[in-house]
Amino acid sequence: MRVLVVEDERRLARAVQLGLAAEGFTVDLAHDGLTGLAKAMDHSYDVIVLDIMLPGLNGYRVCSRLRAAGSDVGILMLTAKDGEWDEAEALDTGADDYLSKPFSFVVLVARLKALARRIGSRAPRRTVLGDLVVDSAARTCTRAGTTIALTPREFAVLDHLARRAGEAVSKREILDAVWDSALDSDPNTVEVHVSALRRKIDTPFGRAAVQTVRGAGYRLAADGG
Repeated sequence: MRVLVVEDERRLARAVQLGLAAEGFTVDLAHDGLTGLAKAMDHSYDVIVLDIMLPGLNGYRVCSRLRAAGSDVGILMLTAKDGEWDEAEALDTGADDYLSKPFSFVVLVARLKALARRIGSRAPRRTVLGDLVVDSAARTCTRAGTTIALTPREFAVLDHLARRAGEAVSKREILDAVWDSALDSDPNTVEVHVSALRRKIDTPFGRAAVQTVRGAGYRLAADGG
């Protein structure tokens, strides 16, 4: 998951960056509203952690400008006050969630993962990778015009890899995104489903779209293999 943290308290921002990186996130930082807005407009992020009180442009304005520009990126706002008016205004300007300072890092990670799942599920799309087509809205998969029957879990794994086509995705990230409770799932479960996908979408067609990235996880080839 790629995250942008827009926070002017540099020590806090750096601590959050290090913590999220240890959890497997890719994290960029911005320390003022204008820089944060520019980065959010120029790059693709899964979630933005956005402080309200920022120099240059406050979090409310950053959020409203992103929404006005048509961005549907997940936005979690941070507020120093535990007040209902701050929370209400955050949601009114287009934020998806909020968290009051001081906050638990464990809760922050859980909120970000839940938000990423919600954002991913609310934005159905059709991904074309060579002759492999993954339709998130219809929940169908075709290869060279042939419809491939997948179980719901197999499709969910494929869909998650398709959304990150060309990138290495860890087993833990797949568990967090696809299974309701990663605590109840074993990383070996991911291997089983990936093997099933290979038998269905690759082997019969002489392709190799689902690739193992040693020490990192799996990658779905952007050209369909």
